[in-house]
Amino acid sequence: MSHAAPDAKSFPGAALPSAREIYLFDLHGFIIVRGALSRDEVADCNRVVDSMQNLGKGQWAGHVHGHDYGGKEGLNLQQIYEAGAPFERLIDHPNYIGKVRHFVGGAGTFDDHHGPLFIDENFANIRTRGEAIGMHSGAHEWNKRCQFLVKNRAFHCGQVNVLIALTDIGPGDGGTMVVPASHKANFPHPDLDTLRMSNSEARSMDGAEASIEVHLQAGDALMFVDAIMHGAAARVNPGQRRVSIYRYGPSWGNFRHGYRPSQALLDRLTPTRRRIVQPQDVLAPPAAVEAEAEAAHA
Repeated sequence: MSHAAPDAKSFPGAALPSAREIYLFDLHGFIIVRGALSRDEVADCNRVVDSMQNLGKGQWAGHVHGHDYGGKEGLNLQQIYEAGAPFERLIDHPNYIGKVRHFVGGAGTFDDHHGPLFIDENFANIRTRGEAIGMHSGAHEWNKRCQFLVKNRAFHCGQVNVLIALTDIGPGDGGTMVVPASHKANFPHPDLDTLRMSNSEARSMDGAEASIEVHLQAGDALMFVDAIMHGAAARVNPGQRRVSIYRYGPSWGNFRHGYRPSQALLDRLTPTRRRIVQPQDVLAPPAAVEAEAEAAHA
C-alpha cells in the first residue's frame, strides 16, 4: 500500500473516504457524513443526555463533568464517553472512524507509534435560546495541534473534529458555522475582532462574511479540521440544540483539559477503543500500578 492510500488495517470494515470526500475535505476543510448514526443510536445518546441536562457547571455525574468556556456556549458534558455504551460506540463508529484516520494521517510514521488515533477532548453540548459560540481558530493562527497539511498526497492534520447532531439543526437552531477554505488562509478574517469567541460575553458567528451555516439532521456528522475558522449561529428557536464532539489527533497527543479516563471505562472498552482513549501504556513500578488499580476498584 502506498503511504497516501487509505489505511484499512486500523479499522477493518470501517467506511473509508471516497475520492469526492478527499477532494472536498482538502478544498473546503470539512465534509458532512449523512446518517452517520441510526435513529436508535441517536435515541440512546439522547436518553443519556436527558439524564444529565441539569448538571451544573463544575458538577459531576460519575466521571462526566459539567463545563463551559466562560461565555454563553451552553452546557458541555465533558468526558461523555464515560456515560455508557451509547457514547462509547462513538469512539470508533465504523461510519466515520476510517475517514478520521485517513485525514489525521500518519500511517506508518511515529504519529501512530502508540495507536491509530487519540481523543484529546470529548463532550456533548446542550445549547438553548440565546446561546452560541463566537468565531475561533483559522489557519492564520498556525499551531502544530490544529494544523492542516497535505504532503506527498497524504493528509497530516493535527486535529479532526467529529460533530454529531443529536437533534435536527436547521434555521434558527444555532447551527455550526464555518468559513470554507479558511484552513488555508494566510490572514485573519476581517470580522474576527468583533465576532471572536469571548469568555465574558455572548457572541456568535452570525454575519461573518463568506461563512456558511451547516444544517444537519439528527445522526448526521460534520467532520472538519480544527484549522478551519468556525463557531456557531445564535439559537433563536425554543428547545435545545444537542451535539456530541470528539476531537481526534495522532497517538502521541495529550488531553486538552485535565481529564483522564477512569479505570472502569478502560476495563470495559474493546481493545481498539482503549487504544484510542489511552494509546500509551502507563509505565510505573508494578507496586504503584497495583495500588492504583486497587484504589480505582475500591
